[in-house]
Amino acid sequence: MLVLEGVSKSFGAVAALRDVRLELRGGEAHALVGENGAGKSTLVKILAGAHAPDAGTITLDGEPLRLGGPADARDAGIAVIYQEPTLFPDLTVAENIFIGRQPLRSMRRVDTAAMRARAAELFDRLGVHIDPDRPARGLSIADQQLVEIAKALSFDARILVMDEPTAALSGVEVERLFAVARALRDSGAAVLFISHRFDEVFSLCQRITVMRDGRWVSTDPASDLTVEQVVRRMVGREVSSMYPQRTAADAGEARLEVRGLSSAGVFSDISFTVHSGEIVALAGLVGAGRSEVIRAVFGVDRYDAGEVRVDGRPLTRGSASAAIAAGLALVPEDRRQQGLVMELSVERNATLPRRWSLSRLGLLFGPAERRDARTWTERLQVKAARLSDPVATLSGGNQQKVVLAKWLSTSPKVLIVDEPTRGIDVGTKAEVHRLLSELAGEGVAVLMVSSELPEVLGMADRVLVMHEGRLAADIPRTRADEESVMLAATGQAT
Repeated sequence: MLVLEGVSKSFGAVAALRDVRLELRGGEAHALVGENGAGKSTLVKILAGAHAPDAGTITLDGEPLRLGGPADARDAGIAVIYQEPTLFPDLTVAENIFIGRQPLRSMRRVDTAAMRARAAELFDRLGVHIDPDRPARGLSIADQQLVEIAKALSFDARILVMDEPTAALSGVEVERLFAVARALRDSGAAVLFISHRFDEVFSLCQRITVMRDGRWVSTDPASDLTVEQVVRRMVGREVSSMYPQRTAADAGEARLEVRGLSSAGVFSDISFTVHSGEIVALAGLVGAGRSEVIRAVFGVDRYDAGEVRVDGRPLTRGSASAAIAAGLALVPEDRRQQGLVMELSVERNATLPRRWSLSRLGLLFGPAERRDARTWTERLQVKAARLSDPVATLSGGNQQKVVLAKWLSTSPKVLIVDEPTRGIDVGTKAEVHRLLSELAGEGVAVLMVSSELPEVLGMADRVLVMHEGRLAADIPRTRADEESVMLAATGQAT
């Protein structure tokens, strides 16, 4: 249905794509995998009409295809679900879905009722319940992603490009999305699926294309490949253990103490302790209140009752600056909205929490800023042409590394990480896991929110499981397994 041959794209001196080829067939789901910086996002933007290739050809149904912009891609039947939601926060869900093509009544007035009804139909098709009239602002990442999916489905697209669509979805939501994707595939559509989750790739896709350093590496039937073979092709080397060998941590002194934390309608009576040198995972289904709890602990959100202590000293309620001064650091779930200032440079983002210590007489000292930024971006292997480039020019995974670098540079006593490896490739995941393990070994208390059960079980000394805003279980590493965590997460634990 769609064929790319010899596609190349450069941004200044940086070659993002070099002689890439890709073939999408109707009635097939095709996986595109590679490390962050391999060129996947650039390829997606070319298919979406956001970038024009410098060389190469694109053909649709055997005819040459020129994409002068996103409207051309839409007219060609190509719909893209991006890794990061791109909603207008002050418009309603229905308005976001039909932006620029709202149904009209007489005198070219927007037919709000028809727009609302059509949005409701799309959500029924997805099997989810989202109010079409509610503003997009305040939606969770999972709900924002579902709105993007509904928007793509509203085009009746023949080619559906899914760029990390499941990164923030629960297992039930992923299966629901896959049911829709399989239905589209079986009806003759071509699906291009990009994911770092190999279980999803092998579950959904018939063929797998691997990219590395902007080049095409291979395309093979999924049935002919193993996960180990795909990983070797992606990274060009063997990846050792995904999770570092960790023994049960000897509980040091209590670093973070949360007592009776409650927020009306969000979470209730949350109490736990994280000790020095300990990694504690906060697990549960999407919507259980995990992110809301850590935002309250860090002082981003206010809470109604309870207390947070660091090294035995109470934190000022609702004050993130007090939390930072006490030695807390928070790597948020939504890196673009909450973790980075997209217009600023990589080096400025990487040093934001330490700008005063890098200043002289109130003026930011450039050499010190660059030196500090370089230390951590090199340690985390951030792929950027220049540290002075805007952080918005980086791939999603490299943006996540900058957020990690920003907070690790503060030498925190307590590191709170919310989905630390969301949208990160397999090689970098192993590096992040190693870093977290090293930090715990140095005495840092780590509180980790993760929706990936293997990550929770592979990294945590203790697993705190939330269900509908309450702590349902506190499971030590020696007793934690998938069954016990899921039973607690679904409210079945006894």
